[in-house]
Amino acid sequence: MSKSRFHLPFSLISLCGGAVAILALAYIGLIAAVMSYGAVTIEFSQSVTNDQAAVGTLEQRYLAQIAQITSTNYLAEGYVVPAQQIFVAAKSATALR
Repeated sequence: MSKSRFHLPFSLISLCGGAVAILALAYIGLIAAVMSYGAVTIEFSQSVTNDQAAVGTLEQRYLAQIAQITSTNYLAEGYVVPAQQIFVAAKSATALR
């Protein structure tokens, strides 16, 4: 009787050990990816907060300047009321003429 049994060049233990090592490396890689994604997300939210603060500052300055323009007495500044107002009749600027 001849032995016709097939023998693998590696054992089942080494195959399982290799699979565990590959899965462990994949797990570590996934953890690194999630941590870096979290860091990027936090950095982005911080930049959004900083941009909102900058916009708030600019808006406050704009509104202060508008209030100053609105409350200015132009007659006291030396401006005079126009003697005559003329309105020019213009043609329609639409394509339907």
